[in-house]
Amino acid sequence: MNTIYTQVGIVGAGAMGRGIAQIAAQAGSTVLLFDTQAAAATAAQTAIFSQWDKLMDKGRLDAAQVADYKKRLLCASQLNDLAVCDLIVEAIVERLDVKAGLFAELENIVSAKTVLASNTSSLSITAIAAKLKRPQQMAGYHFFNPVPVMKVVEVIAGLKTDPAICKALSEYARQMGHTPVAAQDTPGFIVNHAGRGFGTEALRIVGEGVADFATIDRILKDQAGFKLGPFELMDLTALDVSHPVMESIYHQYYEEPRYRPSVITAQRLAGGMVGRKVGEGFYRYEGNVAQVPAEPPVPQVDEIPPVWVSPRAARRAELLQLLKNLGAKIETGQSPSPLALTLVAPLGFDISTVAVVERLDPARTVGIDMLVDDAATKRRVLATNPATRSDMRDAAHALFARDGKAVSVIRDSGGFVTQRVVATIVNIASDICQQQICSPQDLETAVTLGLGYPMGPLAMGNLYGPTNVLEVLFNMQTVYGDTRYRPSPWLRRRGAIGLSLLHVEA
Repeated sequence: MNTIYTQVGIVGAGAMGRGIAQIAAQAGSTVLLFDTQAAAATAAQTAIFSQWDKLMDKGRLDAAQVADYKKRLLCASQLNDLAVCDLIVEAIVERLDVKAGLFAELENIVSAKTVLASNTSSLSITAIAAKLKRPQQMAGYHFFNPVPVMKVVEVIAGLKTDPAICKALSEYARQMGHTPVAAQDTPGFIVNHAGRGFGTEALRIVGEGVADFATIDRILKDQAGFKLGPFELMDLTALDVSHPVMESIYHQYYEEPRYRPSVITAQRLAGGMVGRKVGEGFYRYEGNVAQVPAEPPVPQVDEIPPVWVSPRAARRAELLQLLKNLGAKIETGQSPSPLALTLVAPLGFDISTVAVVERLDPARTVGIDMLVDDAATKRRVLATNPATRSDMRDAAHALFARDGKAVSVIRDSGGFVTQRVVATIVNIASDICQQQICSPQDLETAVTLGLGYPMGPLAMGNLYGPTNVLEVLFNMQTVYGDTRYRPSPWLRRRGAIGLSLLHVEA
């Protein structure tokens, strides 16, 4: 097998190092695995051999392949052994001083043509290479855990990186069976940058008392199609990994409000409730299974009152048809009768503000999220305001659950859960494009492969409508008076002229 790099050194035998070593050997390279603790390198080699044996037992590899792979995966006893390598990938502790020191040492060992690559997830490649004699030979090569399964790798150019290095690393990624995406050297690169909106906005929603962890997870899975809710995901990745990344990107962007971390994760990290691996995080785990609280039952309501729908409701025609299908008595007057359940469907505004602006009785006013086509969701989401009567809340819940679809009722806020999280994801992705950190296509690829979203953030914006996303952001900025919801200029321009977010400028 012909590979771009015949001799590859891996420094660091943890989960990331062993994963990179495995796919490099499978690509046809001879791999030298080094760790400052010799036992760690040996243990990693044994674990990789065992993984190949299991794949052979399952019929996914044959005996000749496994023997060939094992022959190419060796342990190095000292750093000097890596002098023969034409590529060295570092996968050690996420500290700038330690990484920079390692590469300075390696530069004195290897040849002038050897490529040096860092698997850092958030540190500046330019800063790591700053004191090297040959910074043009240094690039970022960020894989995701578990490496053999996560098929994307970010290839990052520092300010002085030779473009030919990134081109070769991208081709080598393809030889390893991965998809390369090109990123500029900015905090978080593509995936960790684009991923800020999902968890941080969900944490803000919890912090405002709008809904609990389980309800938010259910809404985002059932309404927007995410495989895991944000709190399930943070439990899986563990807060001792994800919270420091939140803080790192926030500070590296000089306290940009969009990336502001939460005291909720800081407190849980301090208390050791970091997630699934310790048996307790946002959920408690028994036998590695999350103990999720049951959903509130559908209220028993003897008689559903007549329903009046605001003329300003989003997707009003669809909402009226849905009410007809559910057998509701619909009022058609210019204003609701004294007995009517009043429905509003705002984008970005809270129910209290809508009730006041439209001069509705807040005690009888309930909101419904109509950002997403009802036929495409598995859940409907209602919102009350502080004055909503319990009988009106229960009537709305019972009515919208008549056909068996799940219903969540949340407290008042600027924007519903899905509106807020989706708008934040799309806005941050748009800002990445505005900064030209990567191409729109690489952004979509990186997010779908690296984060497992149901679609890329720009496709998400197209699905729900750039103008709708902009309306949510503008209205939330009004409600909160917070620049974290300031729309990206890139998104504003496309929304203003009705252009697809995946359109490529000439």
